[in-house]
Amino acid sequence: VQTRQPSLVACAREVAQLLDLTEEACASEQFLRVFSGNEVLTAMDPHATCYGGHQFGHWAGQLGDGRAINLGEIVNGRGERWALQLKGAGPTQYSRSADGLAVLRSSVREFLCSEAMHHLGVPTTRALSLVLTGDQVLRDMFYDGNPRQEPGAIVCRVSPSFTRFGSFEIFAARQDWDVQRQLLDYAIRTDFPRLIESGDPDIDTYFQWFDEVCRRTADLIVHWMRVGFVHGVMNTDNLSVLGLTIDYGPYGWLEDYDPGWTPNTTDAEGRRYRFGQQAQVAHWNLAQLARALAPVVEQVEPLQES
Repeated sequence: VQTRQPSLVACAREVAQLLDLTEEACASEQFLRVFSGNEVLTAMDPHATCYGGHQFGHWAGQLGDGRAINLGEIVNGRGERWALQLKGAGPTQYSRSADGLAVLRSSVREFLCSEAMHHLGVPTTRALSLVLTGDQVLRDMFYDGNPRQEPGAIVCRVSPSFTRFGSFEIFAARQDWDVQRQLLDYAIRTDFPRLIESGDPDIDTYFQWFDEVCRRTADLIVHWMRVGFVHGVMNTDNLSVLGLTIDYGPYGWLEDYDPGWTPNTTDAEGRRYRFGQQAQVAHWNLAQLARALAPVVEQVEPLQES
């Protein structure tokens, strides 16, 4: 979607440096055009990825990417690979009936929290830029049947990968095992290359990969708990195989210690994603990932051991 009158609200200098972008580049008109979704550079390959997931413990089918568009990947001067993703740039083929847009209110929260979590030492996706689109977006902030117009915005997320648990679940649900294996091989080669000594990934590599995902997820939850962070919507499509905090929605931090607290008002009754249950939910989500992989790896015991 072409934005009407985009303006740059913020650019994270540290993230720009990760991408070898100078301050002059970040202040340029081309930077604004690209990260408002108004220009696609020659080397970019905009696309949305398909994933499903379990929401509040129930299979929800195909979910996204509904408002995230991957621009492509870059490798910086240090050999680090970073994927760039615009959130709120308009509908994709996976948006279903949604408009694919985002508002300033939620975009500011994602931009600030991404960088705050990084500096708290918590594994997280990063945020490069926050752009006002100049357009208005209709949203029901309190889910009370009284929607109103809000300023539209776009955040550029930055991460080595945006692969989620739900990226594997969708192909298991479709019983598309060939694509499932291709995705698994891609994830290993791209994000876990040290697991491959030579040649292609094999069954043992798959088990090592799943064990690594389990360890990273456990480490992530430890970090959340030590800083009092509550994600609020730990659906399987909102967990990264890299063990990064992803999808900053109704998150919050504890004010006083309360293991039953959740910032998610839609979870106020069941409190499935409350602070004190995040470890158990992560374990449950890993079990769903294991189920999605089981037909490909053909053995469940090593998955259970992990």
